[in-house]
Amino acid sequence: MGSATSAPSRQLTLPIIGEPLEAPASSIPKPERVWVNRNLKMTSVQWVGFDMDYTLAIYEQSAMDSLQVDLTVERLIRRGYPAYLTNLQYDHRFPIRGLLVDKRYGNILKMNRFKVVRKGWHGMRQIPKDTLKELYTQKRIRPQTSRFHWVDTLFTLAEVTAYAAIVEALEKRGEKVDYGQLFRDVRESIDEAHRDGSVYARVLPEMQRYIQRDPHLADALHKLRSAGKKLFLLTNSPWSYTDPVMRYLLGGALNEYPSWRLYFDVAIVAAGKPGWFREGRPLMERDGSVLRDVKGPLERGRIYEGGNLREFERLCGIPGSGVMYVGDHIFGDMLRSKKDSTWRTAMVMQELDVELEAHDRCSTDIRRQLELYELRDNLEDQLRYHQQRYKELSRPTAMKAETTAPERTRAKRAIERIRNELRDIKGQVSQLRERIDKNFHPYWGSLLKQDNELSLFGQQVDTYADVYMRRVSCMRHYSPMQFFRSPHDLMPHEE
Repeated sequence: MGSATSAPSRQLTLPIIGEPLEAPASSIPKPERVWVNRNLKMTSVQWVGFDMDYTLAIYEQSAMDSLQVDLTVERLIRRGYPAYLTNLQYDHRFPIRGLLVDKRYGNILKMNRFKVVRKGWHGMRQIPKDTLKELYTQKRIRPQTSRFHWVDTLFTLAEVTAYAAIVEALEKRGEKVDYGQLFRDVRESIDEAHRDGSVYARVLPEMQRYIQRDPHLADALHKLRSAGKKLFLLTNSPWSYTDPVMRYLLGGALNEYPSWRLYFDVAIVAAGKPGWFREGRPLMERDGSVLRDVKGPLERGRIYEGGNLREFERLCGIPGSGVMYVGDHIFGDMLRSKKDSTWRTAMVMQELDVELEAHDRCSTDIRRQLELYELRDNLEDQLRYHQQRYKELSRPTAMKAETTAPERTRAKRAIERIRNELRDIKGQVSQLRERIDKNFHPYWGSLLKQDNELSLFGQQVDTYADVYMRRVSCMRHYSPMQFFRSPHDLMPHEE
């Protein structure tokens, strides 16, 4: 639930007893809000840290995925894959975060928060529900084993795009596919394209094509600094990539900051997260191409490399509870921050643009679905009553059969009527669910939900992100001393 800044003080009229109070409309549009999972007092936050990729730098996902798939296919062909893959047909919209790749069968799966598989695709063909049930419901699956691979970052979506399209292309030509080896080759090819600088070489000359320049980012960072917060950059990207990207994002944005480095009290590149939150490496200072040992306090405007959590907190003299880290990666940023430190967490989810638009677009269908769920629950209560009543009237008793027969008939008719109504409701819910899913995503439905439950990804966001937002710049709408309050949690028996 988003929290708005306090309104200016004014004379309030007393409410009439018994009349409901009207809540003032929020001045912050929904896409610009910070959404709250658990209470967060910004007054206790002294340092605010930021990841760069997909956090400060929001990428044009379709352009980045197409680039990475094309570079991957080039390397696969060099490894001996068929040359016809040069003309690979793929849909960059296909994957979302929170999917699970089954490398044994070549299937791509979506799970709910209980790790039950609800949807699946093989290549570009949807897997029938009966097949999903046979493979993943009747047998216990272990998602943490080497058979499976989590897709939890926007960076890795291209792997799934390429994998599904190549499975489809190979099988259409009757090729025998080793699904596990193919996935390893796809991953290694994408990693190679990053290691050898091919991705950076294509992105840097055309940053306006691949990276969105948020005009409000500088204002959001300046607002935090003006309130006395200290800011730091903590990114896995190398200095050779970080510097031009940060110059593109912040260069010339505000006169008070002649260099992007001055927005941050500490800047650390090539951090090596998630290992950074555990053992990490010694922290080094970068001076051009030279790396030196860090001997004194960390200084604003300088660039550091590597390091680890404990060394960072010691050199900066800060308690972990006074740090909030803003990132996009469930495992590398959110989970490790929670499990290996006492840092607070804020998650940037650029997919919220689509999620919010879709939710508004099908709000009528969602309300109708909820009404049908409530009606279904009431009918099932009635069904249980009439079934029990019919059973009681069918037992041999001292009462004459002619006395109980009319009541038994009425109970039986009620049972048949209610069952027909429940079948009708089931059909309506199924149609609504399919229509709602298509509004969110053509293949997987909502990123954060699965049917009427949280998806596995939605559950991870709820567990590991104290707050979340679509862009870092959303923070500019709030006081740097804001108390972000979570919604009141209800258990089923309290609703």
